[in-house]
Amino acid sequence: MASVNKVILIGNLGRDPELRYTQGGQAVANFTLATTERFPTKEGERQERTEWHRIVVWARTAELCAQYLSKGRSVYVEGRLQTREWEDRDGQKRRTTEIVAQSVQFLGGRDGGGSGARSAGAGPDAPPSDDEGAPPPPADDIPF
Repeated sequence: MASVNKVILIGNLGRDPELRYTQGGQAVANFTLATTERFPTKEGERQERTEWHRIVVWARTAELCAQYLSKGRSVYVEGRLQTREWEDRDGQKRRTTEIVAQSVQFLGGRDGGGSGARSAGAGPDAPPSDDEGAPPPPADDIPF
């Protein structure tokens, strides 16, 4: 039976992207993305619930995200869910679930408003979709 692992999000960056390079020279950027759900309560009051997502972007797309995105900017992210485990410096097992982006589309202007969109796809130089191509997380903490 076939399976699907696909995530589509539109939200705002919670912080500026952090760009790093693997030992092999591959660019990788990390940032957080907030999506907000608005709904009425039983009493008719408007309520908001914000969900935070960890985003990982590879190759040229990572470099473009680091160059053009900043905290508060709206983006469209399409990718897959991935959960990783590692041990931190203290020997504690750590676990994180993140979205590995295959496509990032910049929404609005540089300041997050205005018009226009810029697209950054993963392209042919993106790492393989299995975990063998991903570098191990830093030993000290969550990978961003």
